[in-house]
Amino acid sequence: MSTADRPWLMRTYSGHSTASASNALYRTNLAKGQTGLSIAFDLPTQTGYDPDHPMAAGEVGKVGVPVAHLGHMRTLLDGIPQGEMNTSMTINAPAAWMLGLYVANAEDHGVDSRQLRGTTQNDIVKEYLSRGTYIFPPAPSRRLIVDMFAFCSRHVPHWNPMNVCSYHLQEAGATPTQELAYSLATAIGVLDAVRESGQVPADEMTAVVASVSFFVNAGIRFIEETCKMRAFTRMWDRITLERYGITDPKARRFRYGVQVNSLGLTEAQPENNVQRIVLEALGVTLSKSARARSLQLPAWNEALGLPRPWDQQWSLRIQQVLALETDLLEYDDIFDGSHVIEAKTSALVDSATAELDDILSLGGAFEAIDEMKGRLVRSHAERMRRIEGGDQKIVGVNVFQESATSPLEGEDNILKVDPAVQDEMIADVEAWRSGRDSDAVKRALDELARVAAGDENIMAATIDLARVGGTTGEWAATLRDVFGEYRAPTGVAAAAGVADGSEGLREIAARMRSTEGGPPRILVAKPGLDGHSNGAEQIAVAARDAGMEVIYQGIRLTPKEIAIAARDEDVDLVAVSILSGSHLELIPEVLRLLREEGVDAPVVAGGIIPAEDQARLLAAGVARVYTPKDYELSRIMDEVAELALARRA
Repeated sequence: MSTADRPWLMRTYSGHSTASASNALYRTNLAKGQTGLSIAFDLPTQTGYDPDHPMAAGEVGKVGVPVAHLGHMRTLLDGIPQGEMNTSMTINAPAAWMLGLYVANAEDHGVDSRQLRGTTQNDIVKEYLSRGTYIFPPAPSRRLIVDMFAFCSRHVPHWNPMNVCSYHLQEAGATPTQELAYSLATAIGVLDAVRESGQVPADEMTAVVASVSFFVNAGIRFIEETCKMRAFTRMWDRITLERYGITDPKARRFRYGVQVNSLGLTEAQPENNVQRIVLEALGVTLSKSARARSLQLPAWNEALGLPRPWDQQWSLRIQQVLALETDLLEYDDIFDGSHVIEAKTSALVDSATAELDDILSLGGAFEAIDEMKGRLVRSHAERMRRIEGGDQKIVGVNVFQESATSPLEGEDNILKVDPAVQDEMIADVEAWRSGRDSDAVKRALDELARVAAGDENIMAATIDLARVGGTTGEWAATLRDVFGEYRAPTGVAAAAGVADGSEGLREIAARMRSTEGGPPRILVAKPGLDGHSNGAEQIAVAARDAGMEVIYQGIRLTPKEIAIAARDEDVDLVAVSILSGSHLELIPEVLRLLREEGVDAPVVAGGIIPAEDQARLLAAGVARVYTPKDYELSRIMDEVAELALARRA
């Protein structure tokens, strides 16, 4: 037995409504023993819109905190010493802007940027592949990441400019092999670009490589997850030594934080999620040589909606019990010498190396986005078929479904954001703009555009804009004008043939082939800013495999665009997917505009939709509502086909 190790950083991923409300939550959580901040931003902030932009309608403050200007950053961190805090910001496309606000706020409080510690997630590849909060095309997005690395190496040396994020790859259905390969390919794509940019001298590359951190998912198969983390450690050590010539073992260390799996959390019998979270935490803490540096656990009710402060406290206490009450931290690596662990780890290293080499042969992660997206959608489709067929068992969902009434049930078991927050934030940003020096803002925006159009580092102009009162929307709009916007691939076409393992879908497809007038035409649509497209993609794949014609144009459509597409494509049914909590604002608007365009097709809705909201949507004219508990794709497709065909009658 050795001296007990220090615990990992303990975080809860949080933020909602306003900067003021989120600051109160952060200070409460820190007082309860949380040791680092993990900031969740709302979708308008993540996609570069101010609260008063039309695209932000219904989304303000829902899945995180809106931060539109320096005043919001000041309020968000009020009473929290930036020079002492380790802050993780889950921000990607506008990461340079959010770091600019963070640095500017530190300066206002007399904190030198060299004291700042923390991480910007800043992994745009996984946004293209799984989470959807991208803005710009791959090349300029990579340029922004490179600029942040160069800036931080000089001015914020203790900051991790990028947190390579395999978390959402697993949420999108990635196998452990794909998680390893695709995230390592992303890190290579960025580090190669930093090295080739000329902004970082060769003798400073060791520090740059050492500043790369990872954000990893840990699923319920905790033995396999332990081996995955050991494989990550082994592969990263080899890549940094052989590809970048890093000789310092400390600089080659695989440094990672974790949020354990949310994909496996269930709406049915949600109390089972507590033991899932505990077991998933073991996969990233049991092996000392591959132990997480920071850990944040989801709450038991995240499959139902936004967790309350008490739910987050419960998750924090899980970490504290594990670290402080057990003997986990008192021993060297308990898996060293295990034949089982070594064999599985080696197998993952071999399969992931082959997959990584394949992606690199296609040009790398930034060049192979279409191919990786297709492979992920297919992997997720295969997972869904295993669940539906009973090969992959989920307690409370497809086995042991009977349950006593839970004392945790009730409509007050999630946090609901007051709809008035949106009006409050619109008034806030309008007041902010009216109180600043508009000439100084214009000069700063012009300078930002000039720098973006050339090859200078973007960070100085970004921080100057933050100082004079620029907004998130203004920063992003300026770069949209220079870089253009991007629409990521859907990957749906690549999942062909997965239905071969689903008898139910094959039976529906046989019926559809003999349908008078041809098979039904289905429009699958995602309105608003919600980029979590996994569910919509699986519905599109299942509908196509059930013999229906599917129109799916990807994420981030306005209700008007959906209505026009439904009209022009003469569809028989519209399937709307929303997971951001904006269903009550956006789905009725889709319905209104469909009828305005003369489309009488039935509408079905899917997403994380509480029971009382389901009733309101049905009363508003939605034909069916599906939530995460509805895993039987054959049943859903049968109902969808009947609704679509009934429209023709």
